Amino acid sequence: MNIFRYKFIFILLAISITSISFQLKAQSPGSGKVTGKIIDAQTNETIPFASAVIMNRETKANVATGQTDINGNLQINGIPDGLFTIKISYVGYQTLYRDSVIVNKSKQLLALGTVKMKAAKGTVLNEVQVTAKKAPIQLGIDKKVFAVDQSLVSQGGSASDLLTNVPSVQVDVDGNVSLRGSTGVRVLIDGKPSLIGGGDVAAILASIPASSIENVEVITNPSSKYDAEGNSGIINIILKRNSRLGFNGNVALTAGNRDNYNGNASLSFQNKNINIYGNYGYRYGKRIGGGFNNIRYLNRTDSLGSAEQLTNSNQIEKSQNIKAGIDYYLTKKDILSFNVAYNKRDQEKRDLLDVNTYRIDGSPILVSDRINTTDGNGNSYDLNFDYSHKFKPSQELTFNFGYSRGDNDNFQQYNTTVSSLNGLPVTQPLDILTNNNQGKNKNYNVQADYNMPLGKLGKLESGYRSQIRYSDNNTIAQALNAETGGFENDFQLSNLFNSKEQVHALYTNYSNQINNFGYQIGLRGEIARLNTNSGGYDLNGNVSNAAGRIAYDRLYPSIFLTQKFKGEQQLQLSYTRRVNRPRPWDTNPFIDYSDPLSWRQGNPNLLPEDVHSYELGYSKFWSKLTLIGSIYSRHTNDLIQRVRSAPDSTGVIIMRPLNLTQSTNSGLELIAKVDALKAWSFTANVNGYHSNIKAVPEYNIAEVSGYSWNANLTNNITLPGNITLQIRGDYNSREIQAQGKPKAMYGVDGGAKYDFPNKKASLSFNMRDIFNTRRFGAIIQDANTITDFQRYQKGQMGNITFAYRFGQTTFQKKPKKQEQEQRPDEGTF
Repeated sequence: MNIFRYKFIFILLAISITSISFQLKAQSPGSGKVTGKIIDAQTNETIPFASAVIMNRETKANVATGQTDINGNLQINGIPDGLFTIKISYVGYQTLYRDSVIVNKSKQLLALGTVKMKAAKGTVLNEVQVTAKKAPIQLGIDKKVFAVDQSLVSQGGSASDLLTNVPSVQVDVDGNVSLRGSTGVRVLIDGKPSLIGGGDVAAILASIPASSIENVEVITNPSSKYDAEGNSGIINIILKRNSRLGFNGNVALTAGNRDNYNGNASLSFQNKNINIYGNYGYRYGKRIGGGFNNIRYLNRTDSLGSAEQLTNSNQIEKSQNIKAGIDYYLTKKDILSFNVAYNKRDQEKRDLLDVNTYRIDGSPILVSDRINTTDGNGNSYDLNFDYSHKFKPSQELTFNFGYSRGDNDNFQQYNTTVSSLNGLPVTQPLDILTNNNQGKNKNYNVQADYNMPLGKLGKLESGYRSQIRYSDNNTIAQALNAETGGFENDFQLSNLFNSKEQVHALYTNYSNQINNFGYQIGLRGEIARLNTNSGGYDLNGNVSNAAGRIAYDRLYPSIFLTQKFKGEQQLQLSYTRRVNRPRPWDTNPFIDYSDPLSWRQGNPNLLPEDVHSYELGYSKFWSKLTLIGSIYSRHTNDLIQRVRSAPDSTGVIIMRPLNLTQSTNSGLELIAKVDALKAWSFTANVNGYHSNIKAVPEYNIAEVSGYSWNANLTNNITLPGNITLQIRGDYNSREIQAQGKPKAMYGVDGGAKYDFPNKKASLSFNMRDIFNTRRFGAIIQDANTITDFQRYQKGQMGNITFAYRFGQTTFQKKPKKQEQEQRPDEGTF
């Protein structure tokens, strides 16, 4: 399949979605109507975007579906005459049922009134037991919640594989994450930063099995309550924890081609006073990849004309994840919680590189082979203590203290063999260089939040948070002495680097509702400091230190205005100010020379990006269609991008992160969740945007602008015999950067699942990148070079997963014979 075929497919899908929306709007299968208001039973707060399903009482087939609006109001139209069961569900709450609901000519309106949903803890009895799947995605204007267990195409994969299935999110082959086409995403684990891999996002996502994740939250324009970090938004990965009474457990085992394996097991116990849970995940992943890097040199005063590099890589990653915790209910209003998470990872990587340089006339200058090997290991653990107290409905105080520590060791060896120099054979000794990098990191987090209702005057939220991170990274280089046969320290390539990063914040949010108009005004103040110390060695082994400091205090306002209209639709206008802070390794001036032609170096003078984000969102709910549209614009000052230097005499380019002037990204995003047929539903996401980056003459960067777009489509198909299918396709067009344009990338994934009749076991199969088309690359042109590079993973990835659930889910007396036991996360209303 070629790129034009994919473009045609996605354009056709967009047209189909529009057509289906009009058809669904026009359909009138019946004149029955269901109305109600869904609230939290304990806080009396409304629950927006809760799912409601009308099912045929006898066949259990879905007749109509709907979602509550931002104020918790529910309305489902077009219900035919008949006998039905109503199911209302939302992540983290008991699923509620009302059985034997009659709709006929004399009873067209069913007013449910106020429906109170309880957190998923209790056990209740009901006359009928209905088993239904959790909604795969909860859509809101500014927040999306993705249920992991409904993603068939990512089972047996990593968190990185999972995020590719979430609307608005893109992940390239190197694990780099972008949101709506923009990098700088804040990725959190259970609401906090992680130290896996030293905090590197790609390492974090590769180390966490998808089976260890409960939900993924995507917040595109966070309010002042959230950290200001992340210029394009926040992705919060929520790991699994227990929410059921009794003793429960599950196990899942995955085997895939190319020696890819994954295992997950969890156990939990809960009664009215205590909740104990534990989850263990193991992942063994093998990746075979490669790429090329071809450079043509321009405006040279010497004879150097071009260079080419061909890479083949083999990488094995092994990781283990453990999370365990205990919740103790002191009283009905007080909860003490403690949990610990541990991650261990090992990496083995081997790159085979052919590196050649040529004169302008095409004759060879250098022909060489290089073998890069990396042996890495690391571990990290997180400890969290939480306390919450409810004074009265909607008034709550929560406190968190967290501590995390991580160690990462990487030993790298570079073996270079030169076979030809200036066209003549070379018999020089093997050039061997080693790097031993040791990194230690630790984080402290202290946070308190308070919510206070003001009655008719609205609600007030306020809080405090301090985050402090220490990082220590030392690199010792050694080179082989050909005469002695031993290794000697190479002080010019060795480096000592440590940093202390701290952010202290206070925030307040005030919100109120006046009829159908709601507003929220917030302000967050942050004091941010980054102190770095970089040490280098002279030829005598003496250390010279260079200290750096980035300090700034900022206010981050946020404004949200929401207007609800008739017909299950609403409009929201928002503005937030955000920041993208330099990471400590981005400020380290030490050069990473692992790539023979493109070296990387940090910049100790980096400033944080200042981001102003505007968004206008629209949502509309039909019985079979949820439509979310957003017009957005992000204006960034002091934009950070990597800029390429002029190549040296050997053709090596150094890439450094620099502050450019300004950039503006403006676009339109559409997300549609459609129940097209009884056995077919799909979620489609299309995002088109325009990028503009101002000129920076001092770096020879001209002003650039252009349009880009990305899209994805996930189909869910239910077949007879407890079989479900999932097919997903995605496309990312060329993008705009200060130097160069990344190439388009696309792919297709598929999965199937069989649920055994006992509903406790399932068997699933999936394959990612079915047509082997996902390749990340770019063409970069500046005043000195034209570069064409590409990286890719070779071959398709297939997995088979077996999952089994077990446990006793109640501690109450056995029900009478006439009653059937209901699961503890279900109830009646």
